[in-house]
Amino acid sequence: MRTIVNLPEDDLEAIKAIARREHVSQAEAIRRAIKAYLANNPPEPDPTAFGLWAGRTDGLRYQEALREEWSR
Repeated sequence: MRTIVNLPEDDLEAIKAIARREHVSQAEAIRRAIKAYLANNPPEPDPTAFGLWAGRTDGLRYQEALREEWSR
């Protein structure tokens, strides 16, 4: 997906320098920066869940707990 972002000139120059150093395009340098940011700042779980899944964020853990009951 394409998007337009206005960056301060000093940030753009830093991105250009990183791209040259790593032999990648500016777009790739920006994608890597965004990926690193998101890895350190994951989005919050969707609060719109309701019913059985309200308040749960890990379906696998819930499923494993239910299956554990079967073996008792």
